[in-house]
Formats: sequence, C-alpha cells, structure tokens
Amino acid sequence: MFVGIETTNILVLGSGDNLHQQVLASFPLCDVTEEDLTQNPQFCKLLATLTQHVDRSGLTVPLKADLERAEQKLQSQKRQWLRSESLHRGLQEMIQEFYVRKHNSTVPPDQNMFYETMERCLRVTRCAKQLDPSSTTSQDQPSVLGLTPQQVLQLLPSEKNAQRMKQALPRQLERRLKEKCLSLVSYYQPEWENESEGLKTNKLSHLSTLLDKDKKRTELLKETCRENTVLLQRQTQLYLSELIKCIQLLQTLILDHRLKIQTDLDGKKLDYFEGKCELVLQKIKTEMVEIQLDTYSLDTISAHRKIREKLESELMACKAEKQALEMKLSSFEILGKAFEALADEYCRLRQEIDMKNWALKELTKYNEK
Repeated sequence: MFVGIETTNILVLGSGDNLHQQVLASFPLCDVTEEDLTQNPQFCKLLATLTQHVDRSGLTVPLKADLERAEQKLQSQKRQWLRSESLHRGLQEMIQEFYVRKHNSTVPPDQNMFYETMERCLRVTRCAKQLDPSSTTSQDQPSVLGLTPQQVLQLLPSEKNAQRMKQALPRQLERRLKEKCLSLVSYYQPEWENESEGLKTNKLSHLSTLLDKDKKRTELLKETCRENTVLLQRQTQLYLSELIKCIQLLQTLILDHRLKIQTDLDGKKLDYFEGKCELVLQKIKTEMVEIQLDTYSLDTISAHRKIREKLESELMACKAEKQALEMKLSSFEILGKAFEALADEYCRLRQEIDMKNWALKELTKYNEK
C-alpha cells in the first residue's frame, strides 16, 4: 500500500529530467546535482517522497506550523515592545527639546510645569520598575538602598499636576508623532516633501501598505537571489566537472599525438644534430687550414729572415774582402809606374795563356772526332 502511494506521489511530481528539476527545486539547500540524481535513482525517489512531507527549508509540516505560530507570537510581543519603546523615546526627545528651548529662550510657566511633571513621572516610574522584579522573575532580589517600589512612587508629582499633564499629553504626543510620520514620508519619497500637509497625511495612511509591499518585494528578491546563488553554485560545479573531463580528454589526445609523432620528431632531431655536427667539423677544418696557413706564413717569414741574415753576412764578408783588396791595392799603388808596367805585362801574358789553353782544348776536341 505504501509503495503504491509513494509511486503515485512520484508520478504526480513527474519523471525523468522533469523529476530531477523538481527535486532540486524542492531542496535548494541540499548540495546535490542532477548527475547525482541520475546515478542514484533510488535516492532520487526518496527525495521525491520527502517533498510531500517537508518544505524547501527542510522542516516538516507540523514543525513549520509550530514555527509560524511562534513567529506570530514573537511578532506580536515585538510590536508591543516597539510601541511602548517608541512612546518612551518620543517623550524623552520632547523633554530634551524642551530643555534646549529653555536654555535658549524663556518658556511659559504652564509648559515648564508640564515638562517637569512628565520628566518626574518618567523617572519615578522607571525607578519603581527597576525595584519591582515581579514582572520578569519570580525570585526575590535584594533592594537598592533599602528602598521599595511603594516608597519611590511617593515621589510622584501631585495628583493635580499629574492630571493636567495627562490631559495635555495626548495632544502634544500626537503632534510629535505626526511630525515624525511626515518626516518619515518625506524620507521614503523625497519628491513628496514640497507637497501640502493634507496630501502628506493622506499618503501617510497608505505608507504601511507601501512599506509592506516593499518588504515583500525585498524578501522575494532575497529568495530569488538565494535561488540564483544555489543555481549558480550547481552550474559552477557542473561546469568544473565538465571542464575537468575536457582537460583529461585533451591530455589523452596530446599524449596519443605525442607518441605518434615522437619517431618523426626524433628523426628530425637526429638530422638537425647531424647537420650541426657537420657544420662544427667544417668550421674546425677551416680553422685548422687557417692555422696551417698561419704556420706556413710564419715558416716563410723565418726562411726569409734566414736568407736575409745570410745575405747580410755575405755582404759583410764582401765588404771586408773589398776593404782588404783596397788595402792591398793601396800598397801596390805605393810601388808607382813600375808596378803598372809589370801589371800590364802580367795581363798580356795571362791573356796569351788563356788563348793557348782555348786553342789546345779545341785541338783536343778535333782530334777526338
């Protein structure tokens, strides 16, 4: 029977992707994605069944009703406290403004009596309330300076002055609250500030409705913003998961492509290194040739230097021989003309000997033929 009801509830919600979207919308605070629901169909059915018993915040229907009643009671007490607190602060502001006016100018005696009576009543009432804890706790507390609330209440102003103050207070308080409300209207809509007091009063009667609409619209915007935030988080998670998958697929493709082209890449690297080695060897050969040329140049320079030294030494020897011959010649010149005749005779005899030697050689060649 229970299974049939559960199935009926799930069918009412929907099926497939529509069911997933409804479940996700029913539990915005649950960190669950559509992929989780697809992978766990039984868990999706459980959540779909829970949507009949809990609200979007996860509270059950009875607990939600109790919470609403408690919130209503709290709002009622809060309104009562705010009402009394607003009146009390309004009275204190009136007293403060009175003392400011009294300091700057002279005030009529009746106003002076009115505000002094009101201030005294507020102070005595506040002190008596502090001394009487019966409204907040059932336990007895030690008295302050041995005073009791009844003793403090005796300090209230006279009954006559209190009655006069009570009769004038509603008008003063009404005027004060009206000024506050009109200033609130001007603050809410600054363009209404220059309008007449009657028109402002008319719009003041609708101010609570306008504020309630603004509050509801603000709450709706907050709820929409919260839903958009949850949706954005889910989309971000989905995007990140898809991005991780794409990165993994891309890494796989890169690895496969790298393995396929690794051989070609290695071959190209090998050709590159071979060419580079050939260039380096060619450069080394060129440098060696240049070194050999430099060595040959050095050898040539050395040989030229040796030849130069040899020629210079021979030149020095010739110069020495020339000098010796010149000395001999000088010694021969000392002998005078007799030596010249002797020299001429020697030259003539030398020439005859050379001629005869030549003729003898020619004759010998002829006889041999």
